[in-house]
Amino acid sequence: MAPSLTLGFQALILCGPGVSLTTFTSKPEDYPKCLIPVANRPMLFYVIDFCRRSGIYDITMITPPSSYPAVYSAMKLDPYLTSFHSPTPSVIAPKGLDMTMGTAQLLRLPEVQAVIKTDFVLLPCDLICDLSGESLIEAWMATQGVVCKNKSSKDRRNSFNTFDKKTIEVRQKGRYGGLAVYYQTVDKAGNAIAKGESADFMAVAPLRNDDAPVIPPIDLQSAAIRFNLCRLLLSMPVATVKEKLEEEKGLLLRHSLLKTHAHIRLLANFRDAHLYVFPRWVRELVRGQQRPQSISDDLIGNWAKSNWQDGLGEKLGLTRMVQYNTVSLEESSFESNVEAKWVHPKIDLQRLCTTKAALNTPPPKYIHDPKSLKAEKLPPPPTPADLPRLLAYIHHGAQLIRRVDNSGTLLATSLLLAKLPPIEEVGRTAASPFAHARKISSPELIAERTIVTEKDCLIGDHVVIESTCVVKESCIDSKCHIHSGARITRCVVMEGAVVEARVQLSGCVIGRRARIGRESVLRDCEVQDCNVIPEKTDARDHKFMVFDMSAS
Repeated sequence: MAPSLTLGFQALILCGPGVSLTTFTSKPEDYPKCLIPVANRPMLFYVIDFCRRSGIYDITMITPPSSYPAVYSAMKLDPYLTSFHSPTPSVIAPKGLDMTMGTAQLLRLPEVQAVIKTDFVLLPCDLICDLSGESLIEAWMATQGVVCKNKSSKDRRNSFNTFDKKTIEVRQKGRYGGLAVYYQTVDKAGNAIAKGESADFMAVAPLRNDDAPVIPPIDLQSAAIRFNLCRLLLSMPVATVKEKLEEEKGLLLRHSLLKTHAHIRLLANFRDAHLYVFPRWVRELVRGQQRPQSISDDLIGNWAKSNWQDGLGEKLGLTRMVQYNTVSLEESSFESNVEAKWVHPKIDLQRLCTTKAALNTPPPKYIHDPKSLKAEKLPPPPTPADLPRLLAYIHHGAQLIRRVDNSGTLLATSLLLAKLPPIEEVGRTAASPFAHARKISSPELIAERTIVTEKDCLIGDHVVIESTCVVKESCIDSKCHIHSGARITRCVVMEGAVVEARVQLSGCVIGRRARIGRESVLRDCEVQDCNVIPEKTDARDHKFMVFDMSAS
């Protein structure tokens, strides 16, 4: 069911090649990463579902030209991807986009620049998020002072009175900033949630008194998001920190960071979800800067440091964005330049809100003469504290947020989703948005004297399981054939795979149309698509890849 509120944002989904999943994406032109199944659904299904549950229907998927036919066909033919009602997401394949291009470089392409019309949400195709995206965006709007941003002029005339129709979006001392989402990679005992998942090193500070909410949250799903927002001051991969520790024999922090922020938390067990809420002006920022290659490493990392490191905001281009501290007429709801001159550019709508902590500052001065604006002196250049802020949402809750970008997370996430109660058991209202209608789609194809633990398994359509088989805590995709005597535990078996008689699989990921020879024993292994494993193979923690003649 579609949300009643359409926030007016647009979503950009980056469908990359999947470098860390090369076992199953060796030919991205035929089978790109975004189509790899997670709990028997294409991973692209989950990120589209998140956008639509968040009230975002303007969805654009960006893919390399070589992968465009496969993605386009899947959007037309895959039963899960065609289950979304209109409007359907669009797919673009910029001509200059290749498999090795960085995400910041991608946003500079003319085709992508032409797509961005409003504030937007940037997401990877491998994101699985149970969080309320609508609440996340509303928390960003509340902390940034965004008002009526994403409605067209026609919608505003129909839904707002005369005063609100002339309301403009302003932020204290400049344009409003962005929001990044981070999630935890270890459990309460300190153990890694998924094998091989990387983490980021980050420094955060609490919000200022005028930004922090005053009333404690009642709805843990929505209002609590604002209580987990903080100012992002530093962000880099943990691997980069380890390299610096080896080279510099310690972690060096600038004095300006400690002088600017008295209360700082250093975190190393969280990961950047690559889920960003960006204002529209980020499009111009990326277009005007040729140095950033990656959004997460370059843009986010430097933007976070620009609020306390002198000179970095000018180098990044943020200073130019807020140089005159005025509201762009292109982004405002004004219909003429004359109307725009009747509002002082330094009016702060946040200070007029009764639910925020008050500041001991004099009220703004209003101007009644439009010509007096010309006589005012230009404001001084913005300091680092005046630049748009980058906030971070640190996720601690029970809702699932995870990136499925390696085999370990693919296996762990699929097995986790397989344990969700089906819709036929608990009802559609109480069921998780990730729940399947049924745990076993074709029970008539499962032979007698076979053990399938339904509570933690997912069995797809047209899966044949012969007698005396044991299947526990596993996901088996459609059109697979499991021969008699096979034992499968904690495994993901993709579409069309064949497991011959008396095979033992434990902790494995089996690619599409692969064949496992009879009486083989595999533990913690990965098998590439269409690979044939000889009979009586015994292996542990091994990747079975088809030999590439071009590598010799």
